[in-house]
Amino acid sequence: MQLTATDLLLNPDGSVYHLNLLPEDLADTIITVGDPDRVGQVSQYFDRIELKKGKREFRTHTGFIGRKRISVISTGIGTDNIDIVLNELDALVNIDLESRTIKPQLRALDIIRIGTSGALQAAIAIDTILVSTFAIGLDPLLHYYRMDESVEERTLREAFQKHIAHDHLHPYVVACSPQLSDRLGKDVAYGVTLTAPGFYAPQGRTTRAEQKHGTLFRTLCSFSFGNFVLANLEMETAGIYGLAKLLGHRALSVNTILANRLTHTFSKEPQKAVERTIRWTLERLA
Repeated sequence: MQLTATDLLLNPDGSVYHLNLLPEDLADTIITVGDPDRVGQVSQYFDRIELKKGKREFRTHTGFIGRKRISVISTGIGTDNIDIVLNELDALVNIDLESRTIKPQLRALDIIRIGTSGALQAAIAIDTILVSTFAIGLDPLLHYYRMDESVEERTLREAFQKHIAHDHLHPYVVACSPQLSDRLGKDVAYGVTLTAPGFYAPQGRTTRAEQKHGTLFRTLCSFSFGNFVLANLEMETAGIYGLAKLLGHRALSVNTILANRLTHTFSKEPQKAVERTIRWTLERLA
C-alpha cells in the first residue's frame, strides 16, 4: 500500500512534516520532553552532539554518550502533540519515505518520557522520581485507533470506570514496556499515572471558570483496586504508551514529582529535581 501525500506529509527536503527529521537523524533510543528548552538540559550530558534541528515546538538533538546514540525530542504539551510525534517517529523508521510504502522489516524504538508531574497521594514526597507502570488516559486520543487490551489493562480500566461513574469519561489503560522498566532498574517509586486532557479543570484546578464536575478530582484520588492506586497526574504518558504499543515500540515514562496535589506543596528547587531525573535516566540508558 502506498500512502498518499495527505496521509504522510513530507517537507520539500523529504523530512517528516512536523518533526523536520530525516531517517538518519534519529537514534533508536529516544527521550521525549515536553518543554523545548529542556532538550538542551538533556543533551548537555552528551559526549558529542551530531545534530540539532527544530520546527515549531518540536526540537531535536541527537548525539552520543560513549557509544550509545540517543535522540532527545520536545513534544510540547498534551496527547494531541503526542499523536504527531509518535506517528512521525514511527514513519522515520518503518516507512520508506521515498516510495511511501511500509517497510517489510519493522524496527522497534525505545521511547522514554522525562516529564514533570503532580502526586495524587499524600505519602509521595516532593522531588520523587516515579516510573509509570500503567497510564490511564482521560483524553480521547486512543479511541481513534484500533488496539487490543491485555487482560490486566482491561481489568484495571473496568475497575477505574466503575469507580469514577461518569458517563462523559471513557478512560483507556495501557501498560509500560516491561523491558524498559527492568532496564532502568527498581531503585525508584513506581505507580499508576493519570493522563488528563487539560491543565486546569481537567486536573481539578479552579480559577475563574467554574468546573462542571467539582467532585471528580477527589473521586480520582480515592481510586484503589488491589495493589493499584493513582500515583500522579500529567498530560502525555497514556498517549505515548498507547501509540507505542500500537506501533510496536517500547515506552516508559519517568516523572519528576514537583507538586503534591493533596498536601498543596511544590518543589523548592524544581530545576535541581528535574536535573536529577535526567541524570538518573541517562546513567541507566548509557
